[in-house]
Amino acid sequence: MSEYQLEIKQIVDYPRCRIYRQFIDMLMKDRDIRTGGSSGLFYFTVLSCYANFRTSYKRIDGISYTIYPGEWLCKVSELSEWFRTRFQHQAISILKDLQDRHLISYTLLGRGKLVKFKIKGWCKYNRVLDYNAPCQKDTGFFFLPVSIANELVSAGKCSEMDAMLDLWVNTIYNDTQVQGSELGPVVYMRNGTGNPLIGYAELAERWSVSKATAGRYLRKMKDLGHISILAFPGTHGTAIYLKKYLSTMFQISDVLIDKDEVAMALNIRVNIVDDTSEISVSENESGVSKPHMEIILQKVSKILTAQGFPCLSCPQIQYKLLPLSDDCRKAVISTFNLTGTKEYRYSFVISCKNSTELFRFEIQLTSVVPKEG
Repeated sequence: MSEYQLEIKQIVDYPRCRIYRQFIDMLMKDRDIRTGGSSGLFYFTVLSCYANFRTSYKRIDGISYTIYPGEWLCKVSELSEWFRTRFQHQAISILKDLQDRHLISYTLLGRGKLVKFKIKGWCKYNRVLDYNAPCQKDTGFFFLPVSIANELVSAGKCSEMDAMLDLWVNTIYNDTQVQGSELGPVVYMRNGTGNPLIGYAELAERWSVSKATAGRYLRKMKDLGHISILAFPGTHGTAIYLKKYLSTMFQISDVLIDKDEVAMALNIRVNIVDDTSEISVSENESGVSKPHMEIILQKVSKILTAQGFPCLSCPQIQYKLLPLSDDCRKAVISTFNLTGTKEYRYSFVISCKNSTELFRFEIQLTSVVPKEG
């Protein structure tokens, strides 16, 4: 009778994203991020930001109104200010569009000066408290369904604001199923591959804009300090990491993202240009040339320090960088014959001055000859 080993892995996909009200308030005040074009995701998120999570009462012009979970009551002038519209009828038109999409319902009150809106399906994605009390609008968080976010993003030509929110909603941190997420909060479009690398053409199609416009959006977000862009050569793509994400979502310090460290996590080889005037690899079996060793040590030390190895800053530390055995070299040379590039493999040993070995790593380098012309 044949024997089998059964392995069951649960695939978890979160259908909602936690959004902090302070973050939305910051976006509403940031006039550098424009809302021109289709900003349905931004408008819906703003309404969700103000929606009640428990029943409360609000008194306007001597009239008391009951506001239930998922609802809010405000002046039309306030709504126009939130949406950045020039005229109040434009804000009402935005509400009508969201209502036609069956995402909200609204009613005009007070001779058209007040509007009461309700987020449909609010209780499905957000917890509702039973007791009655005022609801704070400047603290706490709410949950935004990812399916609704994707629907609004694909509704038309995305604005800068909707592109920013789209990146935020699709950011993953410290998930073993997404490569590179252990290093920092990385944008991952949930395509099932576990690889967060994405191209400008894919973002352009997603946002219904040109490739140049998608690139302009990302560069602007980078200049404003919202994201880090790590572009890799060839057809690999780009990794997008969000700044201020950890401090906003988890109230912890944000991390610095190192491109070489990301390349290692995504299994992208870091190439060193073969310029014999500055860098050379010793063909001697005993070791590596000093200039090349210094470059390798700088890169590796930077990556390991970011990973939390404390010994690298100790003055008692010693490094050894040695080529692997002849058998390993023969395997590497065969790769050179097939692809036209040289690969070098070394043993990197970290030890104390008392000769106690602390860590041992294997390093692989690819030497790339610059193309002529």
